[in-house]
Amino acid sequence: MSRPVALVTGASRGIGAAVARVLAPTHDLLLGGRDEAALAELAGTLESARPWPVDLTDTDALAAATAGLTRLDVLVHSAGIAELGPLAEADADVWRRTLDVNVVAVAELTRLALPPLRAARGHVVLINSGAGLRANPGWGVYAASKFALRAFADALRAEEDDLRVTSVHPGRVDTDMQRGVRQQENGDYQPNLYLTPDSVARAVATAVNAGDDAHFTEIVVRPRPR
Repeated sequence: MSRPVALVTGASRGIGAAVARVLAPTHDLLLGGRDEAALAELAGTLESARPWPVDLTDTDALAAATAGLTRLDVLVHSAGIAELGPLAEADADVWRRTLDVNVVAVAELTRLALPPLRAARGHVVLINSGAGLRANPGWGVYAASKFALRAFADALRAEEDDLRVTSVHPGRVDTDMQRGVRQQENGDYQPNLYLTPDSVARAVATAVNAGDDAHFTEIVVRPRPR
């Protein structure tokens, strides 16, 4: 493979799919996710991409999937879940489920992928959230997971001198996940007030395609009403 290789999780839809599309002209792609049919459909539209189906919370499956990674230049963590509600109603299962997907799976995949990433002096991009910078009522569990994700990124950056590590903090984005969030909030869905996935993807591409002397450590992207 002469081109750099990028693995994008959550690639079956939303921000992950948009990141895959924007990196496709310059990278060979591994499309991570659980919906193999959706991944195959997206792969068929891109220049050099193949599905990489795996349940990121299944540690054995994840270890088996990463064992075949001989080259990896870019790892984009886009998979995530959001379960909203007051802390008084958030039981241990909600906490475990959220942290498992949003933090533990990210940490484990990164750990397993470190050998090829180190060899490539590669780049880890973590799609975080505005909730990773500020916690609001009803968002406590999700925000805690995103604060933890930011801490993970900061520690990884400090420990792995040869890697670039970027946290991307978008505001609300017009995605299926956002529709679910608005349903949980009992609010209207107003896509004209949200970022498009493509705008977030372009921010990721800016960091990934920066010169060797540049390291975008944190990117905050806010929507402009249109």
